[in-house]
Amino acid sequence: MTESLRRGDGFAGRADAVYETLIRAHHSLSDEDSAALNARLVLILAHEVGDPEALAQAIALARRSLGPAGPDRAAP
Repeated sequence: MTESLRRGDGFAGRADAVYETLIRAHHSLSDEDSAALNARLVLILAHEVGDPEALAQAIALARRSLGPAGPDRAAP
């Protein structure tokens, strides 16, 4: 798998504002609605990216960031 994910600051120094926008989007949502928002957002952004290789890399990176499977987390 070729590494093609962005490594630099893709938010041009505005990562905190992006984070705040994401947090605000979840304000007052139930856990179920928050999960649904996340799922919809992932699908919208995956469509926007439009590169299956980049999406596979992003998914792998996200999975690795969860750490190893422990007794409370099943392995994929």
